[in-house]
Order: sequence, then C-alpha cells, then structure tokens
Amino acid sequence: MNRSLWVLAASALLVLSSQSPAVRAENSQQSKMTSCNADAKTKNLSGDDRKAFMKSCLSAGGSAAAPKNSQQEKMKTCNADAKTKALKGDERKKFMSDCLKGSS
Repeated sequence: MNRSLWVLAASALLVLSSQSPAVRAENSQQSKMTSCNADAKTKNLSGDDRKAFMKSCLSAGGSAAAPKNSQQEKMKTCNADAKTKALKGDERKKFMSDCLKGSS
C-alpha cells in the first residue's frame, strides 16, 4: 500500500513539474499584456494606433521587460509616438532626432 501511494505521489509530482514552464510562460505573457495595455492607456492610444502599438509591444518582449536604453527600443517608442502625433516630413525628422537623443 505504501509503495503504490509513493508511486502515485511521484507520478503526480512529475506531471506537475512538467507543466510548470507552461504556467510560467502564461504568467509571463499575461504580465506582458498587462504592461503593454498600461503603456497604451498612458499614451492615450486608440483604434489602429493602439493595435499597432500593442502588436509591436507584445512581439518585442514587452515594454517593461525590455531595457529602455537600447537603441532599438528607443526607435520603436519614438516611431510609435511620431505616428500617434501624425508627424510628417521635417517635423517628423526633428521629432525623431530629439526623441532618439532622449531630449523629448
């Protein structure tokens, strides 16, 4: 009886431990979604701008998890901000330059 109980407990432990990475991945995705939603809300994005921002945010590893000082992250953020502000031409160039330097 004790042996069969031990085998059952070991089997249950094995099953639970094999599902653990999936649970962590789901929680990671949930936290990424929460973070990206909060960022989109802070930036007052809606409609297509929000969709584009959420797509880039979720595929880029999330805004909270990614280092804020990386050039690629700066480029994505500045690009999204310029699109939200509907900047074009020289205005956009100036904004992007200032944004990438960190002065905006």
